[in-house]
Amino acid sequence: MSGVRVLIADDQAMVRGSFRVLVDHTPGLQAVGEAATGAEAVELARARKPDVVLMDIRMPDVDGIEATRRICGDPATAGVRVLILTTFDLDDYVYAALRAGAAGFLLKDTPPAEVLNAIRVVAGGDALLAPSVTRRLIAEFASRPRPGRPPARSLDGLTSREREVLTLIAHGLSNAELAARLQLSMATVKTHIGRLLAKLQARDRAQLVIVAYETGLV
Repeated sequence: MSGVRVLIADDQAMVRGSFRVLVDHTPGLQAVGEAATGAEAVELARARKPDVVLMDIRMPDVDGIEATRRICGDPATAGVRVLILTTFDLDDYVYAALRAGAAGFLLKDTPPAEVLNAIRVVAGGDALLAPSVTRRLIAEFASRPRPGRPPARSLDGLTSREREVLTLIAHGLSNAELAARLQLSMATVKTHIGRLLAKLQARDRAQLVIVAYETGLV
C-alpha cells in the first residue's frame, strides 16, 4: 500500500522540490507528481487521482483558486482534497480558495512536521481549521460584504441542536471538543455533522464554516 498520494503544485521549482523531498522521505506519504501551473495541476489531478494536492495560489496560466474550483467541481476528481499554500501577503485569496472547495490552507513557512500533519488531516477527510490563524482569516474574509450575492444556502431546515453544532464548528472546535462541550458521544457528534453536510449540501467541514459565516450564524 503506497499510503497518502500527494500532488505538488507550485510555479517555483525549488519549492516543489523541497516539498517532494519532504513527502517522499515520510513513511505513509508518496509524491505522485509536480505541476508548475494551475492547468497542469488540474490535468495531473485527473490523471493520477492524488489524495491531496498541495496547491500554490499564484501560478501562471490558471491560478490556484481556479484550479481548486475545477478539481473540486469535477466528479472525476471529487475525492481529491486540496490544501492551499499561501503567505500572509496573500491572505485576500484564502476565503476565495475555501469557497472554491479547498479543505484548508498552509502558510509556506509552516514547519515541516506541521505540513506533514496537515496532509494527513486533510487526507483523512477532515478540514484543516484548527489553527487560530485559520479561524481569524475565515472570520475576517467571510464577514466582508458581497453586494447582490445573497447566501446560497439557508439554515431554515436545521434543528436548534444542529445550529449549535454548526456554530461551534465555525469556531474551529474538533469533534472531541464538540462532544465535551455539548456532553454528547462522539457517535452523536458525527451524526449531527453528517446531517449538516447533507442538509447544507456541503462538501466538508470547511464549507460548513463558510455557510455559517455567509448566513450570519457566526
